[in-house]
Amino acid sequence: MACWGVEIIVKLREVEILCNQGNTIAEAARQAGITEQTYYRWRKEYGGMNSADAKRMKELEKENARLKKLVAELSLDNAILKDVNSKNF
Repeated sequence: MACWGVEIIVKLREVEILCNQGNTIAEAARQAGITEQTYYRWRKEYGGMNSADAKRMKELEKENARLKKLVAELSLDNAILKDVNSKNF
């Protein structure tokens, strides 16, 4: 199954093709099953990407979330150790 970013890029390309066939952006977006507002939001975020870029971005987002969780856990451990240490003396 393709990642969500790749699916967005496919939808953006679909709208571009429909526009090149003479449809307005609103009509093309509706035919692609998205709203015009969604099209513009996605185009702003994903417009210059290809599928490989979207996959890489998704991987980086997952890694970033994992690292943020790790930092939060380590910060909590550190705070607990400081609290325990301050009560011993």
